[in-house]
Amino acid sequence: MSLSLTQTRKARGMRLGYRINLMGALTFLVILAWALVAIFAPLIAPHPVGEIVDFDYFGPVSAQYPLGTDYLGRDVLSRIIFGARYTVGISLAAVSIACFCGVTLGMTAAVLGGVFDSALSRFLDALTSIPSKIMALVLVAAVGNSIPILVVTLAVIYIPGSYRFARSMAVNVNAMDYTTVARARGERLGYLIRSEILPGIIGPVLADFGLRFVFIVLLLSSLSFLGLGVQPPDADWGALVKENIGGLSFAAPAVIFPSLAIAGLTISVNLLIDNLPKKIRDRSDEA
Repeated sequence: MSLSLTQTRKARGMRLGYRINLMGALTFLVILAWALVAIFAPLIAPHPVGEIVDFDYFGPVSAQYPLGTDYLGRDVLSRIIFGARYTVGISLAAVSIACFCGVTLGMTAAVLGGVFDSALSRFLDALTSIPSKIMALVLVAAVGNSIPILVVTLAVIYIPGSYRFARSMAVNVNAMDYTTVARARGERLGYLIRSEILPGIIGPVLADFGLRFVFIVLLLSSLSFLGLGVQPPDADWGALVKENIGGLSFAAPAVIFPSLAIAGLTISVNLLIDNLPKKIRDRSDEA
């Protein structure tokens, strides 16, 4: 009976293409929780984002204010909850644009090759040579720091890296026999990318997506700490650290808890990524 049950579970794992990992499941729940907080922030937050609830600035942790108050007497918990909308939302939008553009261009360059591949690679190499923080500071300071500008700036910075990663994977898949046969049949570029190249690189691309999400969260937090991110009264987690840093010596919760939110999200995504290669290997072994 136990052998039959084991075989049944193994067969289900083969059909699903992955094996449940405890650490992966826990980190996924943490990420999901932050995503739900970002979506339902107005319903969860005890107070509006800019409301002054305590005339004693940098108020202590209490039953009424679980994380204390900030330098203007606003509820830190409410501001962290609303800050999740900007940190998670802007980072997710930017990494989606960056990976979509980078992966699409990388697969196209791998299939077409020739002058298109060389010219595009050299152009994106030139962008890669510029340090990300310097490019972000220049673009945001020159154009402005509205949310659409932040999303586009962060996406542009990480497109070259996504392109080079996807292209390196796609070149190998493009040399496979089944891709050569599809090209010999006269299949068009769109079919080759969609049906031949993308299925062969989707696992590593998802891992790269998560890694670049972490990079963008940290870069966005750095920009906000320098005053070039989300503007008051709204704030992402980096801006919360920046605006309360003056009270660190006597009101540490206002600085520590936004920092812990950044660390919790990025560490969770990293731990989830660490489990992806094992799942990919399992899928290959079972196939």
